[in-house]
Amino acid sequence: MLKIKVLKLSPSAIIPEYRHSGDSGLDLYSTEEQTLLPGETKLIHTGIAIELPKGFEAQIRPRSGLALKHSITVLNTPGTVDASYRGEIGVILINHGTSPFVVSKEMRIAQMVITQVIHAEIETVAELSTTSRGDGGFGSTGVTK
Repeated sequence: MLKIKVLKLSPSAIIPEYRHSGDSGLDLYSTEEQTLLPGETKLIHTGIAIELPKGFEAQIRPRSGLALKHSITVLNTPGTVDASYRGEIGVILINHGTSPFVVSKEMRIAQMVITQVIHAEIETVAELSTTSRGDGGFGSTGVTK
């Protein structure tokens, strides 16, 4: 099992945890109360810093319940925490809804997924191989069968 070191930067910080056996994401909690107005973005503090082993990253992802019920999501999803970062984990939330949303202390605001990082070797070439799709993108395949 992979071990992640967690440092509490605030007495009110809650250590990330898997809510259910088999979950892929650890819950992240707010250490502060903030109100997000419709269309507003704010950095929400978690009060923790982590130490990841080299070759791993933490991805910060939205909670589906907040997205569905309140239109609250992580703006830069997935946010990336690199293995070399030792500062506080902050979560950039945005309110896509039509009503103000209150983030309360100890609220589960996002989930953190730990994953391996693969470093690619970059090769500059004169051309790429051809495929049936080619350079068609952004809707080129249509929306129906």
